[in-house]
Amino acid sequence: MKSLEYGSIEREIHVEASPEVVYEVVSRPEHISQWWSDDASIDESTPGAIGELVWGDRVEVVPFVVVSAEPPRLFSFRWSHPGGKIDDSVSSLLVTFELTPSGDGTRIRLTETGFREMGWEAAKLEEVYSDHVTGWDTFVPRLGEYVARLVSAP
Repeated sequence: MKSLEYGSIEREIHVEASPEVVYEVVSRPEHISQWWSDDASIDESTPGAIGELVWGDRVEVVPFVVVSAEPPRLFSFRWSHPGGKIDDSVSSLLVTFELTPSGDGTRIRLTETGFREMGWEAAKLEEVYSDHVTGWDTFVPRLGEYVARLVSAP
């Protein structure tokens, strides 16, 4: 049986778009809602800014807080706060998008960390980690497809 460490998730793709375009796609709510959540909101994509990711008809609303915003190379945020309330004194998951120019496009490297630090029992840790692996396996390709549609639109 394969043993997983449940420490981090990493995904990488290449898209034929500039880092400036990709940065907007991973940091702006009007784009996030096209490839990831059903809706998103945030006033500004600056460190400390608080936003929401929404799935369904507000069936699931997840707050997030921007940690780093360094256009056009880095965007990160914390989410999955216990009880759905942002609290800097407790652990949360950190999602980081690193954008690197590559040829005529951009290499997108997504990393999500902090699973072990959440203090979950083993079964919950495995369940949440597996759910996020499945999620990123779905949404990272959708991110690439959305970027391709965006840059090919007239």
